[in-house]
This record gives sequence, structure tokens and C-alpha cells, in this order.
Amino acid sequence: VQLQASGGGLVQAGGSLNLSCIASGFTPDLDSYALGWFHQAPGKEREGVSCVTRGSRTYYADSVSGRFTISRDNAKNTVYLQMNNLKPEDTAVYYCAADLFGPCTVVGTTGTWFGSWGQGTLVTVSS
Repeated sequence: VQLQASGGGLVQAGGSLNLSCIASGFTPDLDSYALGWFHQAPGKEREGVSCVTRGSRTYYADSVSGRFTISRDNAKNTVYLQMNNLKPEDTAVYYCAADLFGPCTVVGTTGTWFGSWGQGTLVTVSS
């Protein structure tokens, strides 16, 4: 079981990035999992950013609502996080995670019940 996140980088404030997370080796298939994105800034606790349910219902932290869009493509075993109008406070390592049959409770949480995690991709937003 593996989650491979990519797409991070250095961007100026107001810019955009599109994170991808490719899953492999999951049983049952990925469409049985809620898929979430979390971030962890230096010196801070990991926190939930967004989640998409098995039925593609989406949830967002207040801090990113209206700027970030999560989506999933089960045929490609991939979850995406389109990040627009990035702010310096978005700087963090971003992790994707999968929760079998999960309810997508990520906002205000550290997601410790998510069973599978990617390795993280660094997003740096300069002012």
C-alpha cells in the first residue's frame, strides 16, 4: 500500500499549485476510501485541509475554503488538491491520506485514524 504525493514547490503569494497523490496496492479499491489532504507547518501540529468522500462530497478547512479544490479520479487512483491564491501561511508539508469507509472528518483534526499516508510534498509560498 503506497501513496505518492507530488506537485509541491516554491510559488509567490497569489500563485497556484496542483498537488497530486497516486495510490497503489490498495485493497479494496481506492473508491472504498475517503481521501484527505493535511498539512504541517514548521513547529506546528498537523491539521486537516480538505477531504473527499467515496461519493465525491468535499470538505474544506475555513482557511482554504474558496481557494482550494479537492477532487478524485478513481480510474487513475489519484486524488488532487488544486491550490489557488496561495498565501504565505499556506507554507507547509502537505500529506495525502486514505481512510477505509471513512466519514471524511478532517477539519480541525490531525487525522490520526487515517490508515495510510503519503510521504509529503513541500509547499513554500513567498510573500
